[in-house]
Amino acid sequence: MSFELFIGGRYLRSRQKQTFISLITILSVAGVTVGVMALIIVIAVMSGFESDLKSRILGVESHVVLMRHGGPFSDYIPTLEYVEQTDGVEAATPFIFSQVMLRSPTGLSGAVLRGIDPESVERVIKNFDKTSLQKISQIHQTNSAKKNEDISIETPGIILGKELARSLGVLEGDTIYLISARGIISPIGHLPAMKRFTVTGLFESGMYEYDGSLAYIHIKDAQKILHMENSITGIEVRVKNIYHAKAIAEKIAQGLGFPYWARDWMQMNQNLFSALKLEKTVMFIILTLIILVAAFNIASTLIMMVMEKTKDIAILKAMGATDKSIKRIFVLKGMVIGFIGTILGVCLGSIICSLLKHYKFIELPSDVYYITNLPVRLEALDVFLIASAAMVICFLATLYPARQASKLNPVEAIRYG
Repeated sequence: MSFELFIGGRYLRSRQKQTFISLITILSVAGVTVGVMALIIVIAVMSGFESDLKSRILGVESHVVLMRHGGPFSDYIPTLEYVEQTDGVEAATPFIFSQVMLRSPTGLSGAVLRGIDPESVERVIKNFDKTSLQKISQIHQTNSAKKNEDISIETPGIILGKELARSLGVLEGDTIYLISARGIISPIGHLPAMKRFTVTGLFESGMYEYDGSLAYIHIKDAQKILHMENSITGIEVRVKNIYHAKAIAEKIAQGLGFPYWARDWMQMNQNLFSALKLEKTVMFIILTLIILVAAFNIASTLIMMVMEKTKDIAILKAMGATDKSIKRIFVLKGMVIGFIGTILGVCLGSIICSLLKHYKFIELPSDVYYITNLPVRLEALDVFLIASAAMVICFLATLYPARQASKLNPVEAIRYG
């Protein structure tokens, strides 16, 4: 053990003549502890919120969307095969997108209509109820078989978001009318297209924007009511690694060339995730100020200790201690204070995060927030960055007092100390 570490430890353990210095030391440790703990809890909650939001979005949206300039396109089978054969792609499915009106006996509401292929969509979007998809597929197959026979055709099925179904006042098994602006031209003018559907299922993503606006029907039914023949709006793609989605989207678009273009899930939700990232960074900076206040306490403690230990420093210098050794003694003492506070903060923060994760102490109103429970996700990298930032701030706080101690003149210190 070096003598600097030995003396620094003795200074830390010994009872100072002025109890005020001891009190400030305790407050310094407590300040660092509270700052680190608050940072860990807040960053863990924000990371959990971001992760939960990401999983909810990807439960409704695909990882990559491929479309074509100029609108819908019909020659999509070769394109679909090319996309599915691209490295990193797990599955792909065609879709149709349009805005429609839905009318029930008790309500009327606008909706975002998605025409889907029940056979392949569940491999791309995992939030669907298999029973609802099977009903849509069975009804379509039954109607196709009855088309050339003199038999009444069943009403096609539709899947609604729970909030949309609630605003329309319908339940599973009820009948609604779908109204599209892409109607027909008659002698009396333009007439919107209208078709009756049976609600075969409801879905809930946990996000009001989706649950209150989305409606899914069979892609063939969408083509008929929108007069699109065999055309589609685009192709939805699921990739093996969501963080490689951008590179895969660029690869697909470059391989197909103009007029095709592709966007990944991060580009489609860029504003939302950019806002979350900015908020997380700002909160980190704001809460770091708590540690900064504690660092000022550390500096105050060391300055007063330098004033108290003037004779000790003079004697050490007279015995041959260098300025560098004196500086190291006080830096080590300040770093020990910071280290103890950081370790306590990490432990307390981790314990509170664990309690918040397993016990739902805080419930959020579902009509205001996307989630009803406080999400917590504690990541090792975040903990490391917070602890490192705390130690760096504590180190910087020790530099000035340690420098002043090393500059003391031993003769003057002994004479006037």
